[in-house]
Order: sequence, then structure tokens, then C-alpha cells
Amino acid sequence: MLLPAIAVLIGLVVLIWSADRFVEGAADTAAILGVPPLLIGMVIIGFGTSAPELVVSALASSEGNPGIALGNAYGSNISNIALILGTTAVIAPIVVQSQIVRRELPVLIGATLIAVWQLADGAITRLEGIILLVVFAGIMGLAIWHGLRQPDDVLAQEVTAEMSTHQNKLGPALFWLLLGLLLLIASSRALVWGSVEIAQGLGVSDLIIGLTIVAIGTSLPELASSIAACRKGENDIALGNVIGSNLFNTLAVVGIAGTIHPMTVEPEVLTRDAAVMGALTLLILGLSYRREGHGQIGRLAGVFLLACFLGYNAYLVSTVLL
Repeated sequence: MLLPAIAVLIGLVVLIWSADRFVEGAADTAAILGVPPLLIGMVIIGFGTSAPELVVSALASSEGNPGIALGNAYGSNISNIALILGTTAVIAPIVVQSQIVRRELPVLIGATLIAVWQLADGAITRLEGIILLVVFAGIMGLAIWHGLRQPDDVLAQEVTAEMSTHQNKLGPALFWLLLGLLLLIASSRALVWGSVEIAQGLGVSDLIIGLTIVAIGTSLPELASSIAACRKGENDIALGNVIGSNLFNTLAVVGIAGTIHPMTVEPEVLTRDAAVMGALTLLILGLSYRREGHGQIGRLAGVFLLACFLGYNAYLVSTVLL
């Protein structure tokens, strides 16, 4: 048990560090090559922070561990909203200004409904995985099209300000991009192996390990980037990270995992985990549209979200202990 625990610990540390290097290298490379700031924010920063979830779930699926693959994706979504937005809002209230971000929230609701529909029959087939990827590609295409028609969006301005602090040299950018990707894959493999060994040693399901240790660990890059963005007053980057990451997890991460290997879904994924994920997503939608002109996720809402996170994970632990 000691060796798997060490593998999980080292895997998480390297995973977080390499994900940050990967996203930074990708963003710098894109900026140097002339990619519009809005696309960097929406695609590279928004979805790049989900690279850990993607690699971990893909490896878990290919190795026949659907519990870790699904638990990682849906557990990360819950952590993104309850832990990350909750923590960020407690530090500084999040004011929602960007029309692009607000338009993506209903899309996230739709993606969550598709996920629930696919989970209802107790399996995610290869065809359903492909459907998720097609839906994701369509959503991304529309989001990019709308985004490019509004170059002065708040999100684009915040990304431009952030990128102005980076060095614009292609060599270092490519180096960190490739090194980050390689370490991301290696650390993910160590994390999956250690998690499976721990689950088997403790006699608990892969799903519980995926929803807790793996999901929280792979969500840490989003937590770090959202807190940093909020402390700088870049509210839309903080919220955009979570919306983009949850869209990516729900559609792309689960879609790729299901395409690699069809997955049997435990009933609890639908009745417990997907239900919590959907309720939290609806809550964020309500908070974002609460006030005329803009919404706000205040400190009180942040405390409530953190309480939801602690309560959900306490319940997961109780199912193992009882």
C-alpha cells in the first residue's frame, strides 16, 4: 500500500506542475503565432487546465477502469463548482460581466442533460462517446464564431493583459509545451496505477477513488489559476475556467474515454453524482443572472458552495466506512 500511495502523491504533484507548464507553453506559443486573445482564453486556458482530467480518464479507460474515468470527470466538475468557485468567491466576490461566459452557462446545462440521458441506461457506448465529441466540436465551433465577432469582450481584454506579462519567445514556449505534455502523461499513468492499487487494497470501488482523490487532485490546476485570476480582478477568467473545464470534462473527457473503451456505469453515478453536478450547475446559472446587467457570486454563496463540497465528500467517505 505504501508504494501506491507514494505513486499517487508524486503523480499528483508532478501532474499539477506539468499541467501548468503545458498550459503556459501552449498559451505563449499561440500568442506568438498570432492566435486572437479570445481564442487563447476560451480554448487553451479554458480547456487546457482540463488536460489532467483528459489524460487520466483516457488512460483509466484504456486500462479497463471506467470508475476512475467517470469519477474523475464528474467529480472534477463538482470540485470545479463547489470547491474552486466557492474558494474563489470567498477570497473575492466574482462579478459576471462577459456576455460570452454568460452565454456558455446554458450550454453547460444542455451538456449536463445529455450526460444524464446517456447515463440512464447504465452504460456509455462507443457510439455515445462519439456523439459527445461531435456535440463538443459543434459547441466549440459556435463559441469561437460568436467570440470572434466580439473582439472587445471582457474576457479577451483580460487575456490580453495577462499575456502581456509573458516572454514572447517561441523556443522556451515550445520547450515547456512539450516537457509539460510528457510529464503530464507520465504522472497520469502513475496516478491511475496508484489509485487502482489503493482501491483494491481498501476494498472500495474505483468510482469512489475517482470521485475523491483523483478528481480533487486533477482539479487543482483550475483552483490555482482561478484564485490567481480573481486576485488580479480578472473575474471572467476565473468563471470561464470553470465553465470551460466542465464543458470539456462532460463532453470531451467522457467522450474520449467512452470512444476508447465502452464503459459500464454504476447506478450511483446517475442518482448521486450526476444529480449533484446538475444541481450545482443550475445554482451557478441562477447566481450569474441574479442581477440586472450582471450577476455576482458573493462570499455568502462561496461559503455555501464550500459547504456543499464538504458535505458531498463526507457522504462519499461515509459510504465506504459504513
